[in-house]
Amino acid sequence: MSTIEVKVPDIGDFKDVPVIEVFVKPGDVVKAEDSLVTLESDKATMDVPAPAAGTVKELKVKVGDKVGEGSVILTLETAEAGGAKAAPAATASPPPGAAAAPATATETKPKEPTAAAPTPSAGAAGVIPVKVPDIGDFKDVPVIEVFVKPGDAVKPEDPLVTLESDKATMDVPAPSAGVVKELKVKVGDKVSEGSVILLLEAAGTTQPAASGSAKTDAPAAAPSAAPQTAAAAPAAAKPAAAAAPVDNEAFKVAHASPSVRAFARVLGVDLSKVKGSGPKDRILKEDVENYVKQVISSAAAAPAAAQSGAALGLLPWPQVDFAKFGPVESKPLSRIKKISGANLHRNWVMIPHVTNHEDADITDLEDFRVRLNKENEKSGIKVTMLAFLIKASVAALKKFPEFNASLDGENLIYKKYYNIGFAADTPNGLVVPVIKNADQKGVLAIAKEMGELSGKAREGKLGPADMQGGCFSISSLGGIGGTYFTPIINAPEVAILGVCRSTTRPVWDGKQFVPRLILPLSLSWDHRVIDGAAAARFNSYLVALLGDMRRIML
Repeated sequence: MSTIEVKVPDIGDFKDVPVIEVFVKPGDVVKAEDSLVTLESDKATMDVPAPAAGTVKELKVKVGDKVGEGSVILTLETAEAGGAKAAPAATASPPPGAAAAPATATETKPKEPTAAAPTPSAGAAGVIPVKVPDIGDFKDVPVIEVFVKPGDAVKPEDPLVTLESDKATMDVPAPSAGVVKELKVKVGDKVSEGSVILLLEAAGTTQPAASGSAKTDAPAAAPSAAPQTAAAAPAAAKPAAAAAPVDNEAFKVAHASPSVRAFARVLGVDLSKVKGSGPKDRILKEDVENYVKQVISSAAAAPAAAQSGAALGLLPWPQVDFAKFGPVESKPLSRIKKISGANLHRNWVMIPHVTNHEDADITDLEDFRVRLNKENEKSGIKVTMLAFLIKASVAALKKFPEFNASLDGENLIYKKYYNIGFAADTPNGLVVPVIKNADQKGVLAIAKEMGELSGKAREGKLGPADMQGGCFSISSLGGIGGTYFTPIINAPEVAILGVCRSTTRPVWDGKQFVPRLILPLSLSWDHRVIDGAAAARFNSYLVALLGDMRRIML
């Protein structure tokens, strides 16, 4: 390692040239030709580049300082030996004539953002990249929690990070014991299958391994959490924010330094639309950032207006200062509720819901369920009425296949499989695990799987695969209460069954009133696919099955 002084190169006859921008700070890692500072005379704007790759040790100037040829900008610790010290001035020299070019015509080639320190190779002894495993069809899933930091020791299956899609929260576990060498993600980053989470120095292994079922040849798409220089960091700020076409001619004459121009090009910002706040209205990096923020705020205002009902021609949502009327407490919605709320709103607005209500006599079925649980007490499997409802729903879907379909544009997709979702209540909100191939399972197997999925839901360990592929959903209030309600269809499904608490009612049997256990059912259906007569037949058939489950065998 050697330390060199980076000096101002030959800038012609100019002296006392102001420093208008500093792109680095002590500790930053730079590559050769990365911009370090920008100088601006009354005739030209120029960047001083790094003469070699290395780490910034000490800054010698700040914005507003005046420098001349030979002034020391900073000290740089490089990995080069020997002649490194003699190279700075020559390496840093700008192209001939650069100093004489007017500021309005100065265009330097945008330089690549400063790179972070190189990451260890996956093939290095004992160091393995831990990747996001198979998470179904989800992409760009946000990282909502990071449990480790460099230097932490982990055991196999220890959670490393938590990901949360619009339907599930999942942990990425450690594939083996070891020590965390480098984190590749941070909270807020978005990852997909194969994205590298971190580098792990595994105990007793030299082969790269992927976490869970991640594919070893999947691209490592996760953004690095390593520090960036001041010039590179803002590049993460929503490049799509300023999507309007850039006026190239106006861009060329904008009063901005080459580094600011490069920064604006990365973000797609038209400099002709940015108001400068520097001397003589020069456009600074902060002006570009503020412009991007304004564009993002404007874009965000449109969905907010739509959410308030303005897009539907409705009156704006009432703004009330609730504290004027008494004590209040404000708590943020959980992430699951925010996401599910948006999905429910979409489903309610876009699907023409109709709900049919019906009563099922489950007196005999409940007696059978109680006996069944006593007989299987030692197995640990508890059969609920919902398990019978799932089995009966499968039989009804087979008889009425339009209920086991989904709209795809102008086509109706009829499914030949029977996956039933059931709503599970958790401390963070409602989730819908799916019993796959329910037609191939008996009531005991369904009850066992329901118990396992419900447990995973309460612990926040449901994976995407546990919640995908549903054909029909059941939302049961169980023993909580209620009589009837309107369940919201879970798109792209076309129907959902709501179930309330069963109650004992007097029922006339032709001679007398007898006590019968009655289960209220509420079937919501998509009127684009299903008509009222079909819905009534579906409900009647379901009620008949629950009254006598032997009908399933017919």
